[in-house]
Amino acid sequence: MADPASSAPPPATEANPEATAVMPESAAALVEMEQLRIKLAESDERAKNHWSEYLRAVAEQDNIRKRALRDIEAAQRYGLEKFLGEILPVKDGLDQGVENADKADAAALRDGQQATLRLLTKALEKAGVTELHPVGQPFDAHQHEAIMAQESSTAEPNSVLAVVQRGYTLNGRLLRPARVIVAKAPADPKS
Repeated sequence: MADPASSAPPPATEANPEATAVMPESAAALVEMEQLRIKLAESDERAKNHWSEYLRAVAEQDNIRKRALRDIEAAQRYGLEKFLGEILPVKDGLDQGVENADKADAAALRDGQQATLRLLTKALEKAGVTELHPVGQPFDAHQHEAIMAQESSTAEPNSVLAVVQRGYTLNGRLLRPARVIVAKAPADPKS
């Protein structure tokens, strides 16, 4: 019976240069190693692509951040420009009223004041400012500031009887509460 070691080809040496050093199981390992090298090269290429995409995304995010900061700065710097364009005619009307106060009669001054007030009201409305008109409405502590309660036989108790100072909202958010007088039930005359 032949020795298994003797049936394998002899190792390559200087004396036997034609002997092969690759064994059949080594050939499979070489093929597998070559496949792994190919997969590694593909993985390296994908990693390079992902890194490049990541760098582009970071740069784009930085550009968006810088653009947003510029937009915020411009909005802060020039945000009032439109509103002030609406207010300047009001100032012009007031200036005219003061300049012509000595020349005009009371009726003309009143008409000028009313026109100026209309301009101001229109400018405030365009800016999103709304005046609160709470007379007759139930008292709302979120929009009204009660400065006093007054007995009333005609108004519902806890309703707004009169407005002392007007309130305003800006785009639905309270800017200043209306200062109001709140109705209360008349005192019982029997007590």
